[in-house]
Amino acid sequence: MTYENLNFELEDGVAIITLNRPDKLNSFDNALAANLQTVLDNCMDNSEVRCLLITGAGRGFCAGQDLAEAVSSDFGEIENHVESKFNPLVRKIRAIKKPMIAAVNGVAAGAGANLAYCCDIVVAAESAKFIQSFINIGLIPDTGGTYFLPRMVGMHKAAEMMMLGEKMTAQKGKDLGIVYRVFPDGELMDGAMELAKRMALMPTKGLGLIKKALNMSLRHDLQQQLEVERDLQGRAGRSHDNAEGINAFLEKRKPVFRGE
Repeated sequence: MTYENLNFELEDGVAIITLNRPDKLNSFDNALAANLQTVLDNCMDNSEVRCLLITGAGRGFCAGQDLAEAVSSDFGEIENHVESKFNPLVRKIRAIKKPMIAAVNGVAAGAGANLAYCCDIVVAAESAKFIQSFINIGLIPDTGGTYFLPRMVGMHKAAEMMMLGEKMTAQKGKDLGIVYRVFPDGELMDGAMELAKRMALMPTKGLGLIKKALNMSLRHDLQQQLEVERDLQGRAGRSHDNAEGINAFLEKRKPVFRGE
């Protein structure tokens, strides 16, 4: 399925989402942001989708907001744009009860970098670069950057990244624990798809509950989170895939999970 500036494919349970404005390094305009919201909504309700993979066309992953659009007369107040275009993307990525992988194939700048950080797992090409570029035009990070980055790398490292606006290599991202794996440039999508197809065969309901538990842990104390673990474990324990996993272990065979 093709949307304006965005391609969508479904392969072996993997929803492949490709940002497709390569001449603009896949920077966000209104249409791309709106269409990505629609695709995420559709994936949330589609039982055939068991893992999502997002990447960019051409030599960039996503260069953030299209600045040519930002200075146009119909752009409006920037806070309204953030609330209507970027904040919903963060909420949808974190709410979807399926794993989402970002395959960063080139530059990921500003909102593009933070879009990747919102995902559950990040893989990157060797030549990929991550940039908290907001300060270079006098802005603060949005798209969840000030929330996720300090929790990923610590307050001082996050301040360094945001205040200096320097490029970070894919390998540095891996060293910091942001990037799961770095692939040679020509092998990124093969590696990313192998990972995505593997996750599409896993217990999708269990993965969604892990995601929910991680989301809730960001605002809970220990006692609250122990209660979350208790309740979500009860839901996981009543799933088809839990029963299948136990039976497969006892029968010494490979489990066949249905994501239920």
